[in-house]
Amino acid sequence: MIQEKKSVALISVFAAIFLTGSKLVIGLVTNSLGILSEALHSGLDLVAAIITYFSVRVSDKPADREHNYGHGKVENLSALMETILLLVTCVWIIYEATHRIISGKGLELNTTQTIFSFIVVITSILIDVWRSRKLYAVAKKHNSQALEADALHFSTDIWSSAVVLLGLVCVKIYEWTHIPIFFYADSVAALIVAVIVLFVSYQLGKKAIDVLLDKSPHNTTQTVRDVLKSYPEVLKYHSLKARTAGADTFIKFNVHFDPELSLREVHGVCDKIETELQSKIARSEIYIHAEPEDASHLDLETDDFTM
Repeated sequence: MIQEKKSVALISVFAAIFLTGSKLVIGLVTNSLGILSEALHSGLDLVAAIITYFSVRVSDKPADREHNYGHGKVENLSALMETILLLVTCVWIIYEATHRIISGKGLELNTTQTIFSFIVVITSILIDVWRSRKLYAVAKKHNSQALEADALHFSTDIWSSAVVLLGLVCVKIYEWTHIPIFFYADSVAALIVAVIVLFVSYQLGKKAIDVLLDKSPHNTTQTVRDVLKSYPEVLKYHSLKARTAGADTFIKFNVHFDPELSLREVHGVCDKIETELQSKIARSEIYIHAEPEDASHLDLETDDFTM
């Protein structure tokens, strides 16, 4: 598992290096602001890809004396950092597009477009489609928020590259027809893309922050409740708590049993509950505290979730 996550993250780094270098060279040769801006964007992507690579290397390290719950939250921190990079990119896109519209410069900022401009942008789109799908697949398979954020980052690159491609096409059409609508087409499209990315970034950032703040995962706690209700030996449960860190989920709760049950019987039921929960919730650690159903315990409970 660790090797697959590291491999796809490393591939993403090499792809970012290639795209950044090729866009920078073509942008300088053709004096295209659109492609130079894409080179800058790809430079941010390279930083994001490197962050993701190191985060997945660290996140799956086993727990140690200083990190009793492992290192999984490194992935969530990485996802938050990528969200910030996406927001920075969006602010720059909005500023640049607005500046072009207000200044009236529009497509005049793009000059000496060549066939290489189209080649590098189309190649960028194809590579981003391939690596975003690959990252999404591995992220879903291993419940990796860092890879999910990386996949989102590169899926937005597809849209931004498409806007640059639209700009290149509009340059040619405007040169041939001088129709005003083509003068600002790429700037308007860039603003639309920025709004979409801002919305998706908000969702991704909120998810990362929720995990970092140990927000209880709703679906997880509901799964635990459903499982506990299926065991007639469990008379009551309370103090149910759950949190995630990277791909790992930590769950703890108290259960009440008939005081007449033997320790062996109680232990057997707890083992069955733990096994069933781990089969339903991937990479979960279950902590069960068993208590007798008697007056001394009932009086102390103030947060019961009665069945």
